[in-house]
Amino acid sequence: MTIPNYNEDELQEVARKLISNFGHVKVWCFDAEMGTGKTTLTKAICRELGVQDEMSSPTFSIVNEYQTHSGGDIYHFDFYRINDLEEAIDIGVEDYLFSGNLCLLEWPEIIEPLLPDDYLQISIKLVGDNTRSLIAQPT
Repeated sequence: MTIPNYNEDELQEVARKLISNFGHVKVWCFDAEMGTGKTTLTKAICRELGVQDEMSSPTFSIVNEYQTHSGGDIYHFDFYRINDLEEAIDIGVEDYLFSGNLCLLEWPEIIEPLLPDDYLQISIKLVGDNTRSLIAQPT
């Protein structure tokens, strides 16, 4: 799925499209440069799934857990500060990835060997001052 141009006002629609097309995939990996909108899109996805909690980037906590209106769990990871694969294993990332709950991963490159066979790769690029493009492709 490709969305060639979207802005912040269209984020909820982008989130709806992603959930509609790929809601069955439980691990979503966000590939984008710093400041491109990974966390902002993640918040929109969580809102669309009925999360009422305050949402923030898990840059320092590594993982934030949210609950949907239907009682399901969503795990939001930010691996930017993880130094190596062993550190990710030590925090139990595999338990989260194979829990059957939605896992939204920022900076997933460091844990790539731990990813399940089936995950969604979401690439976001800045194409203008306030405009992004997105390509979502299941593996």
